[in-house]
Amino acid sequence: MKLISWNLLRLTGASLDDVARLIEREEPDILLMQEATVAMDGLPLRVGGDFRRTLLPNRIHGLAVWTPGKLARPPRIVTLPSGAMFDRIGQVVDLGAVSVANVHLSHGQLLNRRQLRCIARELPHHAVIVGDYNLVGPALLPGFRDVGPREPTHIAGDVVPLRIDRCLVRGIGCLGARALLREASDHRPILVNLDVMHARRPMMEPARAAG
Repeated sequence: MKLISWNLLRLTGASLDDVARLIEREEPDILLMQEATVAMDGLPLRVGGDFRRTLLPNRIHGLAVWTPGKLARPPRIVTLPSGAMFDRIGQVVDLGAVSVANVHLSHGQLLNRRQLRCIARELPHHAVIVGDYNLVGPALLPGFRDVGPREPTHIAGDVVPLRIDRCLVRGIGCLGARALLREASDHRPILVNLDVMHARRPMMEPARAAG
């Protein structure tokens, strides 16, 4: 399963055209987005597939998922421990073989680890937690392995390189990972190839033909 995660940088970052070009170029099985705005709702008209977006509480942006085929069921929303400024949620996508949690965690280094533990409790054994962790150092999440790219994925203040876009897995293997080239956003997309060949259920329903 080819998975891509990208923080789009809400209004001033990646556009609908940028995201469509990424899909056409990389052909992912699933694309997770953070800071996705209403502008991304036009994605199915550009590239087809299934698109689901959920706003963060009291924000103009949120979490979104795109898949080339129709999801068997809508993503499940998990409420995470809140910070002093913003409430946070996780978007859990059931792909049959594995559940994928899309996250945009808080900046507090104790709080974002609490949020990770919270969403991990909501997931089955075969699970992925991916997105913008805003996390420095190890995740310290028992049972999960960090399989994301090792190179920096974000430049804080255009000065300090940080690896804050992460991918943790439990119960599945990883065949490789890399950070893609930086485009319009201040985050680089991350690409992870996951081994889900042990799956007994289909990942998603086949897409219906248009018309």
